[in-house]
Amino acid sequence: MAATSLKLPEELKRRIERLAGAANKTPHAFMVETLSQEADRAEIRERFAKDAALSESETLQSGKAVPLETAFDYLEARAAGKRVRRPRARTWRASR
Repeated sequence: MAATSLKLPEELKRRIERLAGAANKTPHAFMVETLSQEADRAEIRERFAKDAALSESETLQSGKAVPLETAFDYLEARAAGKRVRRPRARTWRASR
């Protein structure tokens, strides 16, 4: 494991010590876990942004999409445990 030195403001250091104690962890273990969780979240956000950009590109290229209201109705039904047909994309403009 590589060593890294952090200079923390006193207030943040006190908060970390208090929270680590409440979690029955050392401040070091608390910071390592917290940094790992935040790195995971940043990677998830990064993948989401890439997926969204790809989806937008495919939609613009095909000229097809599922209307928003239809998509929401479908997702709400699925969340409620209902079996519903997946909506079909419709042409909304001429493709490029």
